[in-house]
Amino acid sequence: MKSGLLLLSGGSGNRMGAPKHALDHPAGGSWGGYLVRIFESVFPHAPIQVLGDPLPDRPGLPRLDDPREGPAVALRTWAAAEAPEVDRWWVVACDQVRWTSERLTEWARICELEDPEARRWILALHGGHLQSLGGWLPSALRPALAASTARSLMALSTSLPHITVPREGEEWVDVDTPEERGAFENKGSSGN
Repeated sequence: MKSGLLLLSGGSGNRMGAPKHALDHPAGGSWGGYLVRIFESVFPHAPIQVLGDPLPDRPGLPRLDDPREGPAVALRTWAAAEAPEVDRWWVVACDQVRWTSERLTEWARICELEDPEARRWILALHGGHLQSLGGWLPSALRPALAASTARSLMALSTSLPHITVPREGEEWVDVDTPEERGAFENKGSSGN
């Protein structure tokens, strides 16, 4: 099964003092660059696309502009454009910065077992909430995704064929506020 990474880096929020994808990660590099390194450690030489702003530490990665109308519209725009041939894409937001190689390996294995033919969007159910981002989107759904008129990510992901997989783990928790960022960075610097 050939995998690719689609990293969303186009959020317009600035409550962190800088764009999230460019913030320094405790493990080194930017938040976006960290997620690229995690993906590359599990899937060496696999295609990577950035949907949004370029990463400061990986400016040469292939990139598509985000229309800045929310993640659903961004994904629809991406689906209508050309992309490398893969079976499924790991679609992750730049604020899902707690992923590790081990957790991504486990999640990819589970998703392949759940949908070995890569026909459905694999979504996580974490803490009672459906998580579209961090899930695996099959290339086979790109035409339906591009044709969708859904404006919310939840409506978009649940309108397409999908599987919901219960998951636990901090990798599903976004870092959205300065307080969450402080707690995340302090935990990372303490070695926990």
